[in-house]
Amino acid sequence: MTKPQRLKRQPWMTAMATRAVLSALGAGGAEPRFVGGCVRDAAIGRKVKDIDLGTPEPPATVMRRLKDAGIHAVATGIEHGTITAVVEHRPFEITTLRRDVSTDGRRAVVAFTRDWREDAARRDFTFNAMSCAPDGTLFDYFGGLDDLKRGRVRFVGDAEARIREDVLRLLRFFRFNAHYGRGAPDADGLAACRKLAPLLPTLSGERLRQETLRLLEARDPMPVLALMQEAGVIAAYLAEAERLDRLKALVAVEPRADAIRRLAALIDGGRAAALAVGERLRLSNDARDRLALLAEPPVKLEPALTGMERRRAFNRLDDAARGDLVLLAWAGAAPKGAAAAWKKLLKEASAWKKRELPVKGRDALKLGVKPGPRVGELIAALEAWWEEGGLKASRAACLRELKRRI
Repeated sequence: MTKPQRLKRQPWMTAMATRAVLSALGAGGAEPRFVGGCVRDAAIGRKVKDIDLGTPEPPATVMRRLKDAGIHAVATGIEHGTITAVVEHRPFEITTLRRDVSTDGRRAVVAFTRDWREDAARRDFTFNAMSCAPDGTLFDYFGGLDDLKRGRVRFVGDAEARIREDVLRLLRFFRFNAHYGRGAPDADGLAACRKLAPLLPTLSGERLRQETLRLLEARDPMPVLALMQEAGVIAAYLAEAERLDRLKALVAVEPRADAIRRLAALIDGGRAAALAVGERLRLSNDARDRLALLAEPPVKLEPALTGMERRRAFNRLDDAARGDLVLLAWAGAAPKGAAAAWKKLLKEASAWKKRELPVKGRDALKLGVKPGPRVGELIAALEAWWEEGGLKASRAACLRELKRRI
């Protein structure tokens, strides 16, 4: 173990809600520690999002301590030793120290322990194995702090063994490199990922989705995606993701990262490929439909469109999709250039508010048209007339035109 160091105590460590949970967990004399991502991010000055805690006490005791302190507790994963405490609407995930009894690449059978080092040894990467006492004392059993400062993502122990314990760690290696890595990746880790990439399809779609989207949220995922492509990782579970060139161009022009939009840029094969990816990654219905729309746009957006063509195209799209489709079209444009024209189109697309044809099918029925196909034909023709006029005609003008057509 390296010489103990201290983290400067930060507001989230001393907040009233945090102190309440620490006090409850320490009521029997066992000292809880901060673990996982909050320690990692605090060590390099990143914003801490979630607060996770470890404790040597068993889950039943943890539940009792929280209840005695008047803290709401939820047994979110009690079979694996995890309980969530909620104070002032803030969740704290608390896990009893564990050791692996057996693993099969997807899930582990665990036993509880009181040994902090034994618990740290079962974690994936050295900088995720650190823990921190409430007073800021840092416990770093495997050189994680040094790795973190160097931007080195390194498995705890043998890389291949750790991946075989849980195949998801293979994708986590790349995800953490995208968010924390600098320079060349750890050679042993990369070699193990290349060797074991064929195991990825054994994972559930939900787990694949989580890591893939988190990776795509990185500021610039391109260097890591290139590594994944070279190592055969992308092909192993996401064969449709072939357009790294288009994603690279998108990253260069988009105002902010968006994982679904970036995934759409990667996919080659249009709507059918996007639906296949959505099914494989178990995307929500909304995310799947959005991905399919972005992968095969219903209209083409480009600077060459006339003013009327732009308005018609804009109005056929939902407000949320317009900017995405301009960005994706820009990323896929060849030759590159005309940035000013694309920016102007993006600004117009983002500012446009969808307009609805002022009349409906029921208006045709009121005017004497019998129910049937002709109602739809009339409204479609009227809408085309309305669009050609710049989508400006009022309801009264549209009704006059509808009467004329009838």
